[in-house]
Order: sequence, then C-alpha cells, then structure tokens
Amino acid sequence: NSHFNSKVLKIFKNKKNNYDLYTENEVFKDFSLKMPGKHNLLNTAGAILSTLELGISIDKIKDALNSYKGVKRRFELHLNKPKLVYIDDYAHHPNEIRALLHAVKEFYPSKKIIGIFQPHLFSRTKDFLKDFAKSLSDLDHLFLLPIYPAREKPIKGVNSSVLLDLVKLDNKKLIKSKSELFTDLDKEEDFILLTIGAGDIDLWVNDIFKYLNSK
Repeated sequence: NSHFNSKVLKIFKNKKNNYDLYTENEVFKDFSLKMPGKHNLLNTAGAILSTLELGISIDKIKDALNSYKGVKRRFELHLNKPKLVYIDDYAHHPNEIRALLHAVKEFYPSKKIIGIFQPHLFSRTKDFLKDFAKSLSDLDHLFLLPIYPAREKPIKGVNSSVLLDLVKLDNKKLIKSKSELFTDLDKEEDFILLTIGAGDIDLWVNDIFKYLNSK
C-alpha cells in the first residue's frame, strides 16, 4: 500500500515538540512540530504522508519541519525564555481566539497567560460580542484595546468597555498605550504574553519585544 493511502491511527507525543506518527503500515518516529494545536498536528501528518508518496525521504521531511518558521502573525513566536514567552497572532474571530488559547495551553501548560486584544471592526464586535467575551475569559489576564474601526464608522453602544464588562475575569483592564501596558507588566515575572488581533496591534510588536527582552 502507498503511504498516501495509509490510515493515520495515532500521533503520539514523545517529547515537548516531537511526535511519532503511526499508520496502518508503518511508524514514523521523532518528527518535530513548532506550531502547537491539534489542527496543525493533523495537517502535518497529512503533509508527511503525501510527501512520502512523492518519494521524498523521511529525513528530508524532518529537516523541512525543523526549519519551518510558520506563517507571519500566526502563532508567531517572538520571545521564548524560561519565564517569558511572547507570541503574536492575527486571531480576530472568537473561534480563532479559542483555538489560539487552546494551543497555547497545550504547548505551555501551567503558565499564566496574559492577552492584549484589539477588537477588529465595530460590526464584528457587535455580532459576536458574547462569543468574544467567552473566548477572552479563557485568559488569566486581559488588556483590551479600543476597537480598530478600519473602514467602519462607530456603532452606538458598541465599544471595548461593553465587551470588557462581559469578560468573566478578575484581572482585566482597558488600555490605550504601551506605557500603560508596560507599567502593569513590570509587576509580572513568569508569564506568556499574547498580542491578538487583525488591526494595527502589530505596530506594538517590536516595542513589546524590546521591553520584554530587557526584563
């Protein structure tokens, strides 16, 4: 039987980022994956089998996985110290935020997760207000920015304060500047920081990295 037609039976995590892939026909041991999350793992398993079908060796596939840096602003790891991790992600829908946080918790269990979220569009915030609140409540600490309007005009009664009130966290705060963020982060020592959103929050990334790298 071909590799491509092999059924994936199990993917076993043997080390922090290393996995063994079990099919009906073979076992492929010890391949690495830098992108966390079950969806990425399943996509990788499918890619491995289809690439083997094309005649590429497992060693070359492992080398390619080791060198893969991921997609910009999709779980983009900017800092990875024992007590400080910084990840930037484009997530701007409640389901994307939920998937992001699930992946972070899977990759970094028992770590405090601090999120900086910039809602994108008044209309999207209005349509998914309760869903955003629910997904953001999976954080340990939330810093919420004003809504990024893009092409839209404000909608009466739709703002970040309304969203913040619905988030079920004790540690939550509206901020408008990096200086406010840094003042509060000065008190933190061991955490994962996430910047989340599709607006212009990416303009904060470099300064946040510099600040965290100096801690």
